[in-house]
Amino acid sequence: MKEEEVILVTPQDEQIGTMPKMEAHEKALLHRAFSVFIMNEHGETMLQQRAAHKYHSPLLWTNTCCSHQREGETNIEAGKRRLLEEMGFNTELEELFSFIYKAPFDNGLTEHELDYVMIGKFNGVPKINLDEVADFKWMRPSVIKNDIAQHPDKYTVWFKIIFEKFFDHLTKPYR
Repeated sequence: MKEEEVILVTPQDEQIGTMPKMEAHEKALLHRAFSVFIMNEHGETMLQQRAAHKYHSPLLWTNTCCSHQREGETNIEAGKRRLLEEMGFNTELEELFSFIYKAPFDNGLTEHELDYVMIGKFNGVPKINLDEVADFKWMRPSVIKNDIAQHPDKYTVWFKIIFEKFFDHLTKPYR
């Protein structure tokens, strides 16, 4: 099976090529990514705990799902595809904003991503894919913010960055 490719981009999101995912992370090249946040009617955010065998950030808590767009796929299409693959459900998504971050990991890989953040709503129980996700939980944004302050090592790097930028969106009334 061919390794998943990422879309290499400029800081202005102009596509400059594709590359196997691991090679892009080894070379710390900027590529397109997305992060999905799912909220319920109680104003809670669905978090996922990454599977233990993930090549970076295993067993850390993060947003509902995240991944990389495929060539020819819109951000929304990519978010919906991965939400179904990881969490086992479909819902409508809305794109909120994007930002660039760079985070080196102890294993020599680096996330250097232009990350598109999306939000959606769901009130059911996900059917998590255990190849991708170890667990899930619902938490109020204010509780997450306090827990990140007290236990930052329990959360992924990108989640902590997004959460600071995203907090105001998460505390708005249910859409």
